[in-house]
Amino acid sequence: MSEILCQWLNQEVKVSRTVSPKSFAKAFSSGYLIGEILHKFELQGDFSEFSESRVSNAKLNNFSRLEPTLHLLGVQFDQNVAHNIITEKPGAATKLLYQLYIVLQKKKKSGLTGIEMQTMQPLANVRYQSMKSEAFRDQRLSRRRQNEIMAKIQAAIIQIPKPASNRTLRALEAQKMMKKKKEAEDVANEIKKFEALIKKDLQAKESASKTSLDTAGQTTTDLLNTYSDDDYIKKIQKRLEEDAFAREQREKRRRRLLMDQLIAHEAQEEAYREEQLINRLMRQSQQERRISVQLMHVRHEKEVLWQNRIFREKQYEERRLKDFQDALDREAALAKQAKIDFQEQAIREKEIHEQITVERAQARYKKHYTICAEILDQILDLSTKVSDYRMLTNNLIPYKLMHDWKELFFNGKPIYKQASIKQLPATPSAEQVIELEKRDLLDSNDYEEYKNMVGEWALPEEMVDNLPPSNNTILGHVIHRLIEKSHPPQVKSTVLELPSFAIKGCLVGKTFSGKTTALKALQKDFPIQVLSIDTLVQEAIKAFHDNEKISEALPIEKEAEEKSLPVLQEKNKESQDLQNAFSPHPVSEEALPETEDKTILSTDTNKTPKAEEVKSSDSFSELTVRAQLGAKSEKMLKKGKSISDMLLVNILVNAINEVPVDQGWVLDGFPMTLNQAKLLEEALTGYNREALELEEKKTQIPTLAVDASTSKEVPLPPSAFDFVMLLDISDNSLLDRMNYTMAEAFSSETSHEDITQRVTAEKQDMNEDQNLRDQIQHRIIGFLDNWPLLEQWFTEPENILININAEVDKESLCNKVKEMFMTEIMKKENKEPLTGKPDSLQEGKGKKGDTSLKRKGSPKGKSPGGKGPLKKSPADSTDMSPVPIVPTPPKPGSEEWVYVNEPIPEEMPSFLVPYWELIENSYINSIKTVLRHLREEQHSVVAYLYEVRTNFQQFLWRPDHKQDFVSQWQADFNALPDDLWDDEETKSELHQRVNDLRDRLWDICDARKEEAEQERQDIINESWLQDSIGITMNHFFSLMQTELNRFQDTKRLLQDYYRGMECKIPIDDSKRFTRIPLVQLDSSRDILESQLRIPLIPRISISPDSAMTKPKTKAILKGKIDYSLENVELNFEADEKLVMDTWQQASLAISHMVAAEIHQRLMEEEKENQPADTKEKSPQMGTNKKAKEEPPKKEKADKKAKGRSPPTAEATPVTVTAEEITQKEKRNELMLKIKEEHLAALQFEEIATQFRLELIKTKALAFLEDLLTKVVDVYKLLEKWLGERYLNEMASVEKLTEVARYHIETSTKIQNELYLDQEDFFINGDLKVFPDPPPPVRPPPVEKEENGTLTIEQLDSLKDQFLDIAPKGIIGHKAFTDILLDLVTLNLGTNNLPSSWMHLTQPELQELTSLVIVNSEFVDWRKFLLVISMPWPIPMEEELLETLQRFKAVDEEQLGTITFEQYMQAGLWFTGDEYIKIPENPLEPLPFNRQEHLIEFFFRLFADHEKDPPQLDYTQMLLYFACHPDAMEGVYRALSVAIGTHVFQPVETIAIIGEKSSSLTDASPVEEYPELEGNFMHEEGELKEDREEKEVEIPENANTEKISLERLLKVFQGGKEVQDANRFTSHLQIENTYSENFVKVFQDLGAKDLEPVEVAVLLKHPFIQDLISNYSDYKIPDIKIILQRSEHVQGSDGERSPSRLTEEKK
Repeated sequence: MSEILCQWLNQEVKVSRTVSPKSFAKAFSSGYLIGEILHKFELQGDFSEFSESRVSNAKLNNFSRLEPTLHLLGVQFDQNVAHNIITEKPGAATKLLYQLYIVLQKKKKSGLTGIEMQTMQPLANVRYQSMKSEAFRDQRLSRRRQNEIMAKIQAAIIQIPKPASNRTLRALEAQKMMKKKKEAEDVANEIKKFEALIKKDLQAKESASKTSLDTAGQTTTDLLNTYSDDDYIKKIQKRLEEDAFAREQREKRRRRLLMDQLIAHEAQEEAYREEQLINRLMRQSQQERRISVQLMHVRHEKEVLWQNRIFREKQYEERRLKDFQDALDREAALAKQAKIDFQEQAIREKEIHEQITVERAQARYKKHYTICAEILDQILDLSTKVSDYRMLTNNLIPYKLMHDWKELFFNGKPIYKQASIKQLPATPSAEQVIELEKRDLLDSNDYEEYKNMVGEWALPEEMVDNLPPSNNTILGHVIHRLIEKSHPPQVKSTVLELPSFAIKGCLVGKTFSGKTTALKALQKDFPIQVLSIDTLVQEAIKAFHDNEKISEALPIEKEAEEKSLPVLQEKNKESQDLQNAFSPHPVSEEALPETEDKTILSTDTNKTPKAEEVKSSDSFSELTVRAQLGAKSEKMLKKGKSISDMLLVNILVNAINEVPVDQGWVLDGFPMTLNQAKLLEEALTGYNREALELEEKKTQIPTLAVDASTSKEVPLPPSAFDFVMLLDISDNSLLDRMNYTMAEAFSSETSHEDITQRVTAEKQDMNEDQNLRDQIQHRIIGFLDNWPLLEQWFTEPENILININAEVDKESLCNKVKEMFMTEIMKKENKEPLTGKPDSLQEGKGKKGDTSLKRKGSPKGKSPGGKGPLKKSPADSTDMSPVPIVPTPPKPGSEEWVYVNEPIPEEMPSFLVPYWELIENSYINSIKTVLRHLREEQHSVVAYLYEVRTNFQQFLWRPDHKQDFVSQWQADFNALPDDLWDDEETKSELHQRVNDLRDRLWDICDARKEEAEQERQDIINESWLQDSIGITMNHFFSLMQTELNRFQDTKRLLQDYYRGMECKIPIDDSKRFTRIPLVQLDSSRDILESQLRIPLIPRISISPDSAMTKPKTKAILKGKIDYSLENVELNFEADEKLVMDTWQQASLAISHMVAAEIHQRLMEEEKENQPADTKEKSPQMGTNKKAKEEPPKKEKADKKAKGRSPPTAEATPVTVTAEEITQKEKRNELMLKIKEEHLAALQFEEIATQFRLELIKTKALAFLEDLLTKVVDVYKLLEKWLGERYLNEMASVEKLTEVARYHIETSTKIQNELYLDQEDFFINGDLKVFPDPPPPVRPPPVEKEENGTLTIEQLDSLKDQFLDIAPKGIIGHKAFTDILLDLVTLNLGTNNLPSSWMHLTQPELQELTSLVIVNSEFVDWRKFLLVISMPWPIPMEEELLETLQRFKAVDEEQLGTITFEQYMQAGLWFTGDEYIKIPENPLEPLPFNRQEHLIEFFFRLFADHEKDPPQLDYTQMLLYFACHPDAMEGVYRALSVAIGTHVFQPVETIAIIGEKSSSLTDASPVEEYPELEGNFMHEEGELKEDREEKEVEIPENANTEKISLERLLKVFQGGKEVQDANRFTSHLQIENTYSENFVKVFQDLGAKDLEPVEVAVLLKHPFIQDLISNYSDYKIPDIKIILQRSEHVQGSDGERSPSRLTEEKK
C-alpha cells in the first residue's frame, strides 16, 4: 500500500519532496505536504500560510488549517489522529493518506471543487463543521486577545511616562491616583466586553447545537461522511456540552487569574513607583535604567533561546543516533536470520538432491538389475538347453545347433520356444511375435551362410580352386540401369553455403559449471563471438518491441540470409516458423499462432497453411528477421508455452549469419537436447544424419547383382561444430557453488543506495534466487536425462567431444578451456589444406578421422552395402574382377569394358524392374524356407534318435520274474531240517536243485535276449530313416530347383533387356519352366503326372536278397558285418545315385538352356544376314513357332528331349555389297557388342549356377551320409547294450550259483535275502528271512563292600531299625551301644554291617558311641548314619547357601518342606552324573552309581515319612551337612544356613580356630586318617585361605542380618528335638537351660520382647562366644580310626579279648 501511495505522490501529484515508504511518517509529520496535496486539488486556499518548519507551533498551525478541509472531504480526523501523525506513529500517516487518496480519486472522477463539495454536504454536517470551525476560531481569538492583553500589560509595565520635574509630591500622588482609576476603569471595561463576547459565543453555540440536534434525523447520509448515525451525533453533542462547560470553568479560572495578576501588578507598580521615586530622588536617569533593563532582558532571552536550541539539537542528535543504531541492529538481526535461513535452505536442497540421486540410482540399479536378470535367465536357458541336448545327443551336440543358440543368445532372444507359430491368428501375441523374430533371425543367418558359402556351406577343398567370380557385373549394370530408368533419382538438395568461419564450437555443461565465465575469459583473448540463446531470445523480443525494420544499409545481410537458408526452408516444410522468417511474404502477426501450432505438431511435410490463414501485412514484413522471430517467441511465452526447438534454432542461425566471416563463434550451453542438436546440424550443414543412415541401410540390402561402376561410398556428413566442450562437475559441487554464489550476492547487497531502490532490488534478487532454487533440481535432472543421447551424438560420426573437469577454481578452468581452444584452432588450421585436394583422392582414401563409417572397400570404390555380404567368402581376394593381361579387345564385364547403353523402350523398365524384384524375393524366400526345414529336420533327428535309445533301454529294463524263483528256492533251502544238513544225499539233492534253478534262469535270459533282438530289428525295419532321407533329399532338390528358377528368370530378363535394346520384339516364351523331380514319399497313392505341378519319382528300395550280389562302394559299416544294416547301406547307395542323377539333370538343363540361347542368337544373325526374301519368310516362321506351342504341355520326358536336343541348323553365308557394309557397319558393331555382352552375362550366370548346384549336391551327400552314420551308430549302440545286458545277466546267475553251493557245502542257512534283479545280484544285508536269536539280559548293578564302607542297602536297613526304635532321631548312648553290639554279634547272615565291623568289641563300640554323643548322654542316629555313609563330597559354605536358595525357590508356598520331586528338581551340591564304563561282556552287570543312590538315601534319611507324600525339612537337613572337622567352623556354618547368608567370624575367633585347626591337623596324621584326608585337608586349606582373606576383607556392615530366638534354638539343638525327647528329663533340663540363657541374652542385648537381634551384636555376647567355642555337635567325628585300629590289631594278634582292648586303650 505504501508503494502505491509513493508512486501516486511522486509521479501523479508530484509533491515538492520525494516520498519513500521508509520516510513516510517523518515527511508528513508537519502537515505541510498534506496541505500541498489539498492545494493541488484546489481544496486548500490558505496554503500560503502553511509553514515547513518542524516547530510544534508550526505543526499546530498547519493541522488546525487542515482540519476543516479534511472534514469537508469526509476524512476521519481529530485531535488523536493529529497527535499520532505529529509524533510519527507508524501507520498513522499512511492510513490518513490512503483515505485521502480514495476521496481525491473520487473527486477527480466527479470533477467537483471544494465549494461544490461543501454545498453538496448535508445541512447537519455543514453546521457541525461550521460550529467546529467557529469553536476553533473562538479559541484562536481568545488566545490572540489574551496575548494582546499580556502585551498591553507588559507595555504598561515597561513604558512609564517620565514625570515632569517641576511637579510637587501631591500632584504626583493625585496623578497617580487618577491613573489608577483610569486603568481600573479600562480593565473593568475590557472585562465586561470579554464577558459579553463569551456569552454571545456560548449562546451561538447552544443555538447551533440545538438546531443541529433538531435537523440531525432529517439529513441523508453522504459518501463523504461515514459517521452520520444518531449515536455518533449524540456523542458529539454530549462532548460539545462538556467542552462548553469546561470552557466556562476555564474562563472563570482565567478571570480569577487575571484579577490576581492585576492585583499583583498593582502592587508591583506601587513598588516600582516607589523605586522610581527613590531613583528620581537619587537623580538617576529612568531612561538609562529602562535601556539597561531591556538590554539585560534581551540578552537573557537570547541566552535562553540559545541554550534551548542547543539542548533540542542535542536531543535530535541523540534520537537520530539511537534510531540509526536500532536500524543497524535490526539489519544485523535480519541479516543473521537470513543467513541462517539461507543455510537451512541449502541443507534442504542438498537433502532433496540426495533423495533424487538415490531415486535415480535405485532406478538405474533396478534397470541394470533387470537387464542382468534377463541375461542371467538367458545364460541359464542356454545352459539348460545345452545340458538337455547333451543328454539327447550323448554329449555330441551338433555345431549348427550350438551356433544357432549362440546367435539367439547374443541377440537377446529366448532360446526355448515361447509359443506355436504354425497357425498364426490375425493379431499374433507377443510370444508369437518373438518366435517369428527368432525364426527370421535364424533364417537370415542361414541365408547369409549359404550365400557367402561359409559355415555349414563352406566350400570343400576340391571346389575352392574352381570358385567363380562372386558378382555378375554385367547383370548388375543392367539392373542398375533399369532401376534408374524406372525410378529416376531425386534431385539432391544443394548444400548450405554458410560462410567459412574461423572456428565453430559449443560449451555445454550443468548449471553453475562455469560456462559463461570461461567464455568471457575466452572472448577477451580470441576473436570469437559468444552466442547465448537466452541473450539472443531477449534481443529478438527487444527488437520486436523496438520495431526494428529492414534498412537499406544492410543488403548484404539480407542476401546472406536469403542465400544461407533456402535448403532449410525446403527440408523443414513442416516448420512454418522458418517459412515465416525467411520467405519474402511472411504471414501476418495475427496468423502466427494458428499456423505455428498447426505446423509444429504436424508430421506431413507437404502440409502448408491455407490461403485464407496467410494474410500479408506490410508492417510485419518490414520488420527484420530477428524481430519477426522475437514476435513469435513472445507470443509463445505469453501463452505459457516454452519456445519450440525449431524457433530457437532459427534465432541462433540468424545470429550466426550476422557473425563476421573472419571471426569464430561459440555457443553457450546450447544445444541442450538431442532434438536441438539434430535441428541445428541440419540448419548449419544441410545434412540430415537420420536420412543418410537410412540411405546407407538401403545400400546395404543384400542383392543378387551389383553394378561395380556406380557403387560408391556414402559421403561423410560434415559436422556443425569443430569441437564440443563439456564442463563436467558433480552435483554436490554444483549445489555448493550455487549456494556460495548466492551467499556472496546476499552479503554484497548492503551498499548505500536509496532505500526504495535497494528494497526493490532485494526483492528481485530474492525472487531470482528462489526461482533458481526451485529450478536447479529440474535442470540437473534434465541434463542427466539428455546428456547420454547428446554424448552419443557428438562422438559417433567423429569424436569432437572434449571433457574438462570443472571442479577447479576459476583461473584453472579458464586456462584449461583456453588450452583446449588453442588445440582445436591448430587442428582446424591443419585440416584446411587437406580440403583443397581433389575429390577423387578423398573418395579413394576416405577420411582418416572417421572410424565408424570407414569401410574396407575394393579399389574400384564399391559400395559396402552391395559387397558386404559377399566379402565373407574365403576366395574373395582372388576373384575381384581381375584385369586381363592380354591387351586385346576388353572382355565383357571387365573394368575396361564399355557397357552398351542404347536406349530401350520406355515401358520395358516398368515391367523388368518388378520382375527382377520378384526374382530376388522368391529366390531369397525359397532358400530361407528350405534352410529352415533343414534346420528343423536336424532337431527332429536328434529327438528321434534319443527316443529310440531311451525306449530300447526301457525295453531292456522291463521287469522279469527271476527273483520269484530265487526267493522260492531260498525258502525251501532254509526250511530243511537241521539234522539233514550234513547228509551227503541231501547235499547232492540241493546241488541238483541249484542246477535246475540256474537252467531255469538261463532260459529266461535267452528268451529276453531274443525279444530284445527282435525289438532292435523292428526299429531298424521302421520306415523313419527312409522317410527322413527322402524329406532331406527333397529339401536339397528344392534348393537345386531354386537355383534353376533363378537362372531361368535371369536368362529371360537378360533376353528381354537386350532384345529391347536391339529394338526387337521380345519372344513370347510359352515353355514350361524346367522342374527337378522330387522323391515320392507316399508310394501307396497313385497320382497321375498330369495332376502334379512338380514331377515325382518313386523310391527304389533294395531287398536284402538282391543286395547280396552288389559290391559295396563305401564302408560305412566298420568292423564285423551286420547283415541287418546291409539293407540300409544299399538303400543309401541308391539315394546317392538319385542325388547324382538329379544334379546331372539340373546341370544339363542349364547347359541346354544356354546352348539354346546361343543357337537362337546364331539363328537370328543368319536371318539378319540373309537377303530380303528370307526376311519375308520370318513371319511365317514365327507363326509356325506359335503353332508348335499351342498344343498342350507334354510330359517330362518329352520336355527333357527338347531341352537336350542341340540346334543343328547352321548359318548360311550371305554376300553383301560394299555399300551395304558402309551403311550397316556401326549397326553390326553395336549388335556384335550387344551379343557379346549378353552371352557373357549368360555364361557368367551359368558358371555361378553350376557351381551352386555342385555345392548343393556335395552338401546333400555329406548331410545324408552324416544322418546315416548317426542312425547306424545308434543301431550299433543298441546291439552293444543288448550283448552287455545278456552277459551281465548270465554272470549274475553264475554268482548266485556260487553263493548257493558255498552255503550247501558249509551246511549253513542263508539268513539274508538273495536278490537277483535284471543284471544285478547281491545279498541284501538289510533284509533277513528269519529273525536273529534274542540277546542275553544284562543283570542289574550290585554294590560291593569297599574299605569298610556301608552299602546303600545296609544304610537303609540301619535307618529302618533306628526309625522303629527312635522315630524322632534321639536315642540314649547305652541303648545305641547295645543295638550296635546286637547287630555285630547276632548277625545271622543278615549282612547289616560290613565285614570290617564284625570284629568290633564292646569297648570299641562304646568308643564309637562316644564320638557321636550329643549333649553327653544321647546319640543322634541320623548324624551317625550321615557319618558312616561317607565318602561323599563335603560342601563348602557357599554351596550350602546356594543349595538352600534352590530349595527355597522350589518351595513356592514357603512351607519350609519339600517333596521328593522338588528335592530331585533342586538337587544338591553334587550330582550323580558319574562316568560309568559299560563292560563289553553283556552278561556282566553295569557298575553301581553310589552318588546317585546317596542323593536319594539322604531324602529317605531326613524326610518325615509320617506325612503322605513324605516331606523334607530342608533347613534341618542342611544343618546336619553344616558339620565340619572343626567344631567352631561347623557352628558358624550352621548359623549361616539358619540365617541364609554368610556369617563372618570375629578376628579373635579366627585366630583361635587357626590354632585349633593346626593342632587338629597335627594330631591326625595321614596314615591314621587316609579316607578323609582328601576332603578335610582340602577344606581346611581353603578355610585357611578364606580366613586370611577374611582378616583383610571383612566389610564394615558385616553380620547385620537379624536372627530370631527360634532359629537360634534350632541351631543349638532347641525346638522340636527338645519336645520329641520329653522322656529324658536331664536332656530337658539342658535344653531349658539353653532357652533360658538365650532369653537372658536377648534381654541383655535390648530385645525385651524377644524380637530378632543382629548377628554381629549377638556374637559379641560372652555367653554366645563361650557356647560357640565349646559346642561340639557340629563336628564330624573320625570313626575310621577305630575301624583301622581294629583291623590292625586283628591282623597282628589274631583274636583279642575286650579286657585287653580296654587296657591298651588306657
